[in-house]
Amino acid sequence: MATQSFPPASICVAGCGHWGKNLVRNFHQLGKLGGLFDASPDRLAEIGAGYPGVKQFNSFEAALADPSINAVALATPAEMHARMAIQALDAGKDAFVEKPLALTPEDGMAMVEAARRNGRLLMVGHLLIYHPAIVAIHKLITAGELGRLEYLYSNRLSMGKIRREENALWSFAPHDISILLLLTGQLPIQATAVGGTYLQPNIADVTVSNLLFENGTRAHIFVSWLHPHKEQRLVVIGSKKMVVFEDSRATDKVMVYDKEIAWRNGNIEVSQPKGTPLAFDAGEPLRVECQEFIECIEQRRRPRTPGEDGVAVLRVLQASQRSLELNGAPVQMTSQAVMA
Repeated sequence: MATQSFPPASICVAGCGHWGKNLVRNFHQLGKLGGLFDASPDRLAEIGAGYPGVKQFNSFEAALADPSINAVALATPAEMHARMAIQALDAGKDAFVEKPLALTPEDGMAMVEAARRNGRLLMVGHLLIYHPAIVAIHKLITAGELGRLEYLYSNRLSMGKIRREENALWSFAPHDISILLLLTGQLPIQATAVGGTYLQPNIADVTVSNLLFENGTRAHIFVSWLHPHKEQRLVVIGSKKMVVFEDSRATDKVMVYDKEIAWRNGNIEVSQPKGTPLAFDAGEPLRVECQEFIECIEQRRRPRTPGEDGVAVLRVLQASQRSLELNGAPVQMTSQAVMA
């Protein structure tokens, strides 16, 4: 039986600014950049000058009308994601959307439904799911090496980039939430969040979110753009072993620690943890993510980060934001399995 073949990917990147230019670079290097669109004619011309021969579209509608384009990658402001993605999906194009997928779970589900209705792909840009270190840690957990997950935390701290259109929770935490949902395999049943607003009215610069999962696992996420140094740290505590991932370290980014705790004569004895570096594949996460989108287009398979995962992250963000507005009051969520 002959293998069914599909047209090669030809992707138009919409939004060529701070992050979009990285998508442009990767899709071009992978030989799949079919077009460019940006609302700023000056920026479009500037970016396009570096990619001679790549089509430049003066409107998003023009890109969607071009039969040579079969997919779009959106790196536009988050408030535009739902409208543009649904427009693209209804035009018969596959869509990659940077995080957050949308601004509400309802908008996210409308995007998912548009993809289903049109038989197209919807992939969300949860970049760190494609980080080789996160892939290695996930394999440890699924193999049972850490035992039962007891506690996880993720810190994402730096000095800037300070936003005006969203708070630190919405700007930074989608990365961390996506990782925690992957590693636990569940949505939390409760979220609480507190934060501080120092630079602009009603825009939190620092937030701490606490998540409770149905099996008793707990997690917290600490994000800030008012921190004197950059820190990206993930800690996973299991009943058998512990893992620390510090992406800002030059070497030994992932360390696995023994967890030696024993009861003797009614007392708890704790041995100093012994750490062992965990090897993982090299590779730029964004390149892996872009390659995933291309393969999904050309093989017509489900992405590792489908639109439904984006909706799950939005649900946690929404609950955390609600708790933040209630000064830390718990917000209940419905637990269900996510992310195979």
